[in-house]
Amino acid sequence: MWQYILRRILLIFPTLLGILLLNFIIVQAAPGGPVEQTLAKLEGLGSEVENRVAGSGSEVQSSSGSDSNYRGAQGLDPELVEQIKKLYGFDKPAHERFFLMLKNYATFDFGESFFRDRTVVDLIIDKMPVSISLGLWSTLIIYLISIPLGIRKAVRDGSRFDVWTSATIIIGFAIPGFLFAILLIVLFAGGSYWDLFPLRGLTSSNFEELSLFGKVTDYFWHLALPITANVIGGFATLTMLTKNSFLDEINKQYVVTARAKGLEENQILYGHVFRNAMLIVIAGMPVALMSLFFTGSLLIEVIFSLDGLGLLGFESTINRDYPVMFGTLYVFTLMGLLLKLVSDLTYVWVDPRIDFESREN
Repeated sequence: MWQYILRRILLIFPTLLGILLLNFIIVQAAPGGPVEQTLAKLEGLGSEVENRVAGSGSEVQSSSGSDSNYRGAQGLDPELVEQIKKLYGFDKPAHERFFLMLKNYATFDFGESFFRDRTVVDLIIDKMPVSISLGLWSTLIIYLISIPLGIRKAVRDGSRFDVWTSATIIIGFAIPGFLFAILLIVLFAGGSYWDLFPLRGLTSSNFEELSLFGKVTDYFWHLALPITANVIGGFATLTMLTKNSFLDEINKQYVVTARAKGLEENQILYGHVFRNAMLIVIAGMPVALMSLFFTGSLLIEVIFSLDGLGLLGFESTINRDYPVMFGTLYVFTLMGLLLKLVSDLTYVWVDPRIDFESREN
């Protein structure tokens, strides 16, 4: 098992390198980088320069670090243009910038944001509480509801309960989370009916003045609507996966044998079927948690004015804030690869009969 873990850890490095290289190439080919934006502001042309940059092949080459002149630099002192390029690190060829980035990232030095005057690490730490709150509580609620519901549906397969619960979760799955978020705002956040929940932020302005109970209440009061909107579509897949896993196990021979020996139904269900049926569900929790942390909450953060990692990544992409883009990409990819390893180890923890190492031989 330790050899398998070592091999997986060693594979993380080339995988991470390949992802960074691919994204670096794509980003360098995209027009409208930070140099072009700065030159546009200096020229006073605003978005017109950006549109011309987007339509010109020479600007694409210049954002990749070539020697072509920036179209937005017409009429500016060439020395000023070179100073701006040096300010953003575009005075070096693309390959030099990539290897310098890898050298810095090896020590988790992600540099400073181009436009926020803060280090990338500080920005990530500052936005992390929002994403952790949304991802953690959403995942826990989804699992705490979907697993018992899926087991109940499997035990009562074909009953009225199974039919109407299936219809309900399918309807919930069909409604996009952001539309449900808007509906919640209209109904409960002062939109048109009741003003029961706050619309922005993770805590109130007087949070530090509250008692411990008041702080906990205020925290969950702010999270109630975003989490509800975030999890509404997450029940369907996990519930049906749990149901199908249990149905598959219930129909196997060892369950028939256990019943023939006179074991009680709950003892069979939770003493024998549960471990085998829940293997794929429990082992997938780390990956599901990672997905909800960093990829599933962007629109929810925007709608409820929550300044988290999803919104940070979106804004940095729009503004071509390369240090933030690649810094967050590096952190998220590394965490995703490590959590995938944790997911494999969870398989072994849930069912010790699984041996990944022997399967690779």
